[in-house]
Amino acid sequence: RGPVIATTRHGPQRNAIGAHAGGYSIYRALAVASGGLDTTRMPKLELTTPAVRIGPHPSWFDPTKIVTMDPFGHDIQSSFHAWLKKGYDIRPTIAVTRAHVELPECKDALRSGYLSADDLILAKSGTSVVTKAAIEPVWYLPGVAARFGVSERLLRDSLFAQTNSMYPELITRDDLKLFLPPIGGMTVYIWGDVSTIADPNVELTCRVHDECNGSDVFFSDICTCRPYLAHAVIECIKCAQRGGNGIVIYFRKEGRALGEVTKYLVYNMRKRQQGGDQASEYFRCTEDVAGVKDTRFQALMPDVLHWLGITRIHKFISMSDMKYDAITQSGIEILERVEIPPELIPADAQVEIAAKVHVGYHGGTSYAVDENKLSETKGREYY
Repeated sequence: RGPVIATTRHGPQRNAIGAHAGGYSIYRALAVASGGLDTTRMPKLELTTPAVRIGPHPSWFDPTKIVTMDPFGHDIQSSFHAWLKKGYDIRPTIAVTRAHVELPECKDALRSGYLSADDLILAKSGTSVVTKAAIEPVWYLPGVAARFGVSERLLRDSLFAQTNSMYPELITRDDLKLFLPPIGGMTVYIWGDVSTIADPNVELTCRVHDECNGSDVFFSDICTCRPYLAHAVIECIKCAQRGGNGIVIYFRKEGRALGEVTKYLVYNMRKRQQGGDQASEYFRCTEDVAGVKDTRFQALMPDVLHWLGITRIHKFISMSDMKYDAITQSGIEILERVEIPPELIPADAQVEIAAKVHVGYHGGTSYAVDENKLSETKGREYY
């Protein structure tokens, strides 16, 4: 793998379609247009190197394991030093730092005795110490096409058409194999010793979480996203305190990657349809509005796990059959699947959980949904 070169500075050197920072490149354009950003300025990156070392792992050199990110994107100063010395404008696509995280649910768990402070992973204040990595997507088009079992030509044509011809090089420059899509990336939160994550004998608790602004940030009670995320964080902390590691991977895939506008339209349909908000009609409402019930395409999701060198997950905090299948089919072993505790499910989210378990989500010993249960489960009135 070589460096990703996608700035406007050196056109002939560019080897990627698209721009760094995805959709945020539009704001950069506004800064340039308004005179607020000098396009000749080079960023000062000397003090921005990763706060902890990650990799390299064998998976970085397997062309089938990582096709949606640059595994060396956090380490350009070392990995691509020779190119930088020659004047190539190479930008990081990954940043790794350290932080403190404070969740009210962790404070509640401390008060109840479910969590205990150790002043190493978790302080008495409820603040936990994490390593976190922000990752921008970098797609290797032949590899992405292979994941979906389609030709690279078909993938390129579809991307070109569905972005309203935004990227003509998708059809005119077959020599450019990298694409920086204008989509959200992901953030990895790690509790514990990063250097032991790749050791299959060190306990690992993990949740892969897809963005839900309404629940994650504003505590909307129509879904289980926030309580499941908070439960995962608590379990990750407990795992790290036992000498293992905990990982939460937060993907920007709002509304099952259909977008927040589409999600809210679906909410309206669910509440207004004849018979009210029914578990039996949960997925149909999404399909009626969007034409498809889910576009997250979990086949691309395991790449970040392979970037971390993970080969075994001891506790997977997820009920999703799609995520489980994608991870295990990529060669990562999952020993235990952990469903959300029933007492954490908001009242109006019973519709979601019943619908998902009925179509194949892992219910464990806590959930069983037959046809009667499905038809009986309803949400509250619209107002």
